[in-house]
Formats: sequence, C-alpha cells, structure tokens
Amino acid sequence: MRDFYFLRTLTMGLMACLAPAAWAAHAYAQFGDIKYPPGFAHFDYVNPAAPKGGEIRMVPPTRPTNFDKFNPFTLRGTAPYGIGNLLIESLLTGNAEEPTTAYGLLADDVVVAPDKLSATFHLNDKARFHNGAPVLAADVLHSFTQLTGKLAAPQYRTIYVEVKGVTVLSERVVRFDFLTPNPELPLVVGGMPVFSRAWGREGGKLEGAAKPFDQIVSEVPIGSGPYKIANPAMGRDITYVRDPAYWGADLPTRKGQFNFDRVTFKIYLDETSRFEGLKAGEFDFLREFISRNWARQYTGKQFSSGELVKRAFENRNPGDFQGYVFNLRKPKFQDARVRQAIGLAMDFEWMNRQLFYGLYKRVNGYFPNSEFHAEGLPKSDELALLEPLRAQLKPKVFGPVPVSPSTTPPGSLRENLRQAQALLREAGWTYRDGALRNAQGEAFTMEFLNDQPSLIRIVGPFQKALEKLGITMSYRAVDFSLAKQKMDAFDFEITTLRLPGSTAPGGELLELFGSRAAATPGSSNIWGIADPAVDALLQKVVTAKTRPELSAAMRALDRVLTHGYYSVPQYYGDEFFIGYRPGRFVLPAMIPPYYQADTWAMSTWWASPANK
Repeated sequence: MRDFYFLRTLTMGLMACLAPAAWAAHAYAQFGDIKYPPGFAHFDYVNPAAPKGGEIRMVPPTRPTNFDKFNPFTLRGTAPYGIGNLLIESLLTGNAEEPTTAYGLLADDVVVAPDKLSATFHLNDKARFHNGAPVLAADVLHSFTQLTGKLAAPQYRTIYVEVKGVTVLSERVVRFDFLTPNPELPLVVGGMPVFSRAWGREGGKLEGAAKPFDQIVSEVPIGSGPYKIANPAMGRDITYVRDPAYWGADLPTRKGQFNFDRVTFKIYLDETSRFEGLKAGEFDFLREFISRNWARQYTGKQFSSGELVKRAFENRNPGDFQGYVFNLRKPKFQDARVRQAIGLAMDFEWMNRQLFYGLYKRVNGYFPNSEFHAEGLPKSDELALLEPLRAQLKPKVFGPVPVSPSTTPPGSLRENLRQAQALLREAGWTYRDGALRNAQGEAFTMEFLNDQPSLIRIVGPFQKALEKLGITMSYRAVDFSLAKQKMDAFDFEITTLRLPGSTAPGGELLELFGSRAAATPGSSNIWGIADPAVDALLQKVVTAKTRPELSAAMRALDRVLTHGYYSVPQYYGDEFFIGYRPGRFVLPAMIPPYYQADTWAMSTWWASPANK
C-alpha cells in the first residue's frame, strides 16, 4: 500500500555529501538500499521499446457489483477499479523490485532533513494535470488538507497522523513536517495521491464555487496520470484511454509502462457469468481466486486450441492473510478462550483435500511466508521489544507462538473439538438443553456476514463442526454495498477478511491494528483490537531504522496478535492463477520479484500486432 521519490541538481548532491545526516538524492530509501543510480533509463523488468496501442480488457480483482462515484477518497459509495493507479499520481513511485525504495514521479527531488523531522519536495517543471494546468505545491497542500479532513474516508487521517503540517515554500516546493523522526514518513507522504485544486469546483476552474469533498461524486478527478476516462458514466464497466500528451511518458519511472491505448474493467454479477464472459471473448485477462474453478473450469476447446491459456504465475510476495474475523466489540467474543475454541472447529486439511484440490497452504499468524512471521520461542531481538511490555502481556506470549490447529494424524477434528469444549467450559459456556449456554442460559449464536454466496461451501463444514460444540452460526449473504455499509459501522459478528502480504509494512498497520482506528467507523480495524502493547509494537514498526529492526518488530507484533486469537486463520496461495488470451499480448522477459498480477499486466504488458 505505498508509492514515492527523486533528485534535481548537482548542488543538492553536494549538499548530501557535506551533510551526510540529510538525504538529497535521486531516490529515497527507508533503509538506504537503492538499486538504480542517478540518471538510470528505466526499470529492469520493463521493455523500454514496447510499442503503444491496443487494448487490455480485465475483470477487477475485487467484489463490487457496480460503481456509483468517481471520488475514491470518501467513505460512502464505490469508485471504479483502477482510478487511483491510472488517473492520479503521487510525488514519488515505488517499483516491483525494491520494497522500501522510491523514485521521482511528480517530484524530481526530495530532501530529508538531518533530524528526519521534515521532507522537502521539488515538483517537476513538466508535471501537468489533465486540464493542462501545472502541478504546483498548492495542489499538494490542497490534496493533503482534503484527505485528512473529516469529509474524506477516515483511514487517511490514520495514515498521515504523524504529519505535523504541510508548508508551501514556493510555487513548486513543498515541505512536510513530521511529529517524530520516522524514516518511513518520507515514503508515506511521497506516496500521497495528488489531485488538482480545481476538482470539484464549478466548471473545473480554480475560480469556480467549490463543493464539500464528500459531495464530489460524479466529477472525474483532475489527475496527472497516463490515462483518462473514456465515457464518464456510472455503471459496471469502465474504460480508461491513454493520454497521448501524458507529461511523464519519458520519465525513467514510466518508460516502457502503460502501453495499452485502452484499459477496460468489466464487472459481472456472479462468477459463472464472469467465466462465460472470458470464454466468449468479452475480456482478455482474469485472475481466479476460487480453487474449484481453477481445477475444473479452465478446460475446453478454447484452452485446447491455445486461444485461452491457463497459467499459474509464481508469487514471491509475502503470503496473504485470510481468516474469519471476530468483532471484539461484541461481548461474546471478548474472551480469548472463546475465540481460540471456535478456531479449533475449522478443519483446513479436510477442506484442502476435498474442496481446494490441494492448491492452498494454511495461514499461520498474520504475516505468513515472510521474514515477518513469528515462529517458535521469541528470538533475542524480539525479546528486547517484548520485555518492556511484560506487564501488559500474557505470560504465554513469551513461550512458543501458537500454530493453526491441524487434523493431520495423529491429530483429528474430534480431538480438536474436545480441546475446544474444555476452553469453553473455562470461559463459562457449557452444553445444556440442546445448545452451548452461558451462566444466564443464553445460547451461543453468531451470524457470518459476507457478500459472496459461493462461500457457503467453505463455511458449511465449519458450521457443522461448530454445531457439535452447541454453537449455531447462521450465514447471511448480502450484496457488496450493504456489506460495506455494515462493515463501516462495525455492525457484524463474524466475517472473512483477506489482507495482501506486504514486503514493506509500515504506517498502514496503524489503520489495521491500532487502538485509534478501532474506535473510528469506516476504519480497517474491523476486529476492534485496542491493545496498548500492540500500539507500542506498531510504533516500533513504523520507526524502524534498519531492515533487521523492522523484521524484529514485525515478528514481535505477529507473536502478540497471534496469541490474541483475534482471527481463525484460513489459507493462502503462493501462485497467481491467471486465464488470458495469449494472442493479444506480449509479456516482458522478466517477471519482477514483488508484483500484483493485475497491476503488472496492465502496466507492463503490451499489445500484439493482432491487438491493434
């Protein structure tokens, strides 16, 4: 979740040499690890000679059934997929090779102060919005003010909570001041989306009357990105057209990218019509998330003839976290023993054999398949962070980290349910009169809220196992818009959540696990986790000065979260399952180490001669 930086003059370079505690260079790296030197031509994983033209038609890797606004920064409503990547740019941009390094985009220079309490950006003289106006420091200040105001989605206030203020120093120079010397903050503010001050004003003019930010709905953002929207209309499909006058086409951070003249996203109401649309030629690229579909549907004459290809691309990213998530705001889920007992009722091994065709791996902790995953006993670097918090932590945190329950022999679901019964008895819940009841005689029931009716086959075995404990879990499937409203209001009991793995975790974790976010409607802390020890470790994460420090803080955080039993870990895949039309595309020779399949395809692939 972040993008970022760049250099301007030889003078700045000399200043960096004279004042080594400051940063003034062609790139900014949180830990000083920069691959590409000043004056580099392009990223290694792109083809700088890729021809422009053609079209890629895709299905979003998200679940909305339509979109009803063009403003992606407000809480209510759904914006079209791709608008943030294709229309709106940031001061700096990352790449798919370096997790904590960024190079210049709207800014062509960044200077971080010796005390690390500020970062100053110089805007590229060539940077232009789609209306032809230059991108100025005043637009950067305006964007920050709108995003951190009360009319924007609350997560932005969490993301930028450590930004003390923004000062316009001149027409093209802006400074961000920080509350703490956090080495990640220049990356955080460098990745802030920048839009024109004229967006939302009458006639799209600076002198026009301005709407409140949450009422900017049907007006397309005035951004500076490589694409515009072809026909701005609400609905299910959206097409972006490449701007032939795009100001940044020759930047080293843009060379060889965004090669298609048109990028279209099509939304389908269900997975059956979506797959039939792929076979019928309505679109060209589909990322599959359902193992049953991947194992059974991707066959037939189109695949036999080579018109369509089924390919599993290597995924070297940290594993995604996916799990059932408890709402701790509900009294029944406030006892960790209850949450642990419910987790013992999930039989992943059976599901992987019978439902997933052996394609998935079990999630352990919150940061699986990465250097941030805690294992066994705490290591010395973790203990150094945990010991000062001992009074706030359960003694078990200093022992082995819990692993997800298994039914692999000699284990069994029967034995796991016995353990669950014992935990529930300790927590005051016993089976009588046909149900699990507390001391007041209230039966233990819970509602699973979700917007995917197809998940019933996954939830069904879990429901059956819970019934053996006397717990009734009902399944409520609603459409995406209602699910979003209820989740924003924390009006649910248990649901499922997928968090993409990150190679560079940082400030976004405050929004996921921080106490402040737990009390903010619309935040991503849907658990309601409000733990001073977690907050303290989050600060260690965001202020880490070296990669080993970051790794230690993340492992300590993972250990504490896992001991909290806030979720029932599910499963993840270490491949991207993709169906696409090979005759319409040419792929770069190099697949970068850290990428998301959809973004990689639309930004670095290019059209074949048959697709012109």
